[in-house]
Amino acid sequence: MNAKTAHWYFDLISPYSYLHLKRFGELPPTLEIEYVPVLFAGMLKHWEHKGPAEIPAKRIFTYRHVTWLAGHLGIPFKVPPAHPFNPLHALRLLTAAGPTRQNVETAFDMTWKEGSDMQDPENLRELAARLHIKDTAAALADESVKARLKANTDAAIAEGVFGVPTFLVGEMLFWGQDSLEMMQDYLKDPAAFDTAEMSRAASLPVGTARREVSKP
Repeated sequence: MNAKTAHWYFDLISPYSYLHLKRFGELPPTLEIEYVPVLFAGMLKHWEHKGPAEIPAKRIFTYRHVTWLAGHLGIPFKVPPAHPFNPLHALRLLTAAGPTRQNVETAFDMTWKEGSDMQDPENLRELAARLHIKDTAAALADESVKARLKANTDAAIAEGVFGVPTFLVGEMLFWGQDSLEMMQDYLKDPAAFDTAEMSRAASLPVGTARREVSKP
């Protein structure tokens, strides 16, 4: 198999991104992964969509599901003290340090393995220390870091990314930790995704649409 490059879009707010990351050992060793931190909230705003934690019944199911899934997969897991939380500062620190595999894993482990509050200033300083950032305040205030994170999010949206985690391989998007097997099949045989039925599914017309409820 020839080496391929994949872009992995993620946000620390996402437990599914954490569980996805922990399964990368199942991917071909020839696959080169570029880790791209994005702001999930920016995607939700662009696509005018609610996140799982913004729908009360779905929120409860999601937390139960990821807790069960982590146990099912044998992945250490601890839900942070509150969720959703604002991941912006943690993402900026990760962006400032450079989103290498090691740094990304460090940030995710602190969030979802240790269950740390990533809005707590003390925990942010600890994350900065683990990422070898000497001046936490300077990193958080760095305009180039802010611009890079925004550019990552804008670029992901431009590629059609609507959620996290998402892999982009060529022009193919694979959303969610449960799309890993689908992506593995694509890496083995891209032509299998170029069938007439795949093309028909991708161009299916809209049969009906919900009427938008006007806001008072």
